[in-house]
Amino acid sequence: MLSAITAAMNMVNTEGEMSLFKTVPPNVVQSIRAFRVTDLQAEAARLGQHFLYAWCADATSKQQVLATIAEAFYFPKHFGKNFDALADCLTDLPHKAGPQPGFLVVLEQLPNTPKFDKEARETLLDVFRDAADFWAEKKVAFRVFYSFQ
Repeated sequence: MLSAITAAMNMVNTEGEMSLFKTVPPNVVQSIRAFRVTDLQAEAARLGQHFLYAWCADATSKQQVLATIAEAFYFPKHFGKNFDALADCLTDLPHKAGPQPGFLVVLEQLPNTPKFDKEARETLLDVFRDAADFWAEKKVAFRVFYSFQ
């Protein structure tokens, strides 16, 4: 209970007034559920955080999902289109760029296909969870919201 109160106090201290994220931890990967993308984008702008959005509905395989994310997030051309390369791009590149204000990531309409099944989706979300843990250690907000087809 004390850690939840401390986290809420830190959110107020680091993000100013209570926000759309009053019940959302600063480092989390969760379903988009009741949030609207436009509201999330506006909140990221209000907080001065990076807003990263990927529409994945047209992808049917792991390679296509990773390519969609890479293009939407402006990853380097040499991005390897595998989960290890994704992890590197989510942590190493921004970290080397200096202090970061925070990240709000939306992965919308992740596919449910034979070439991108439940296991692939969970692995992808695990990569984002690991990135959220990485940024939590740096005291940088990294929120990821996702939806499935």
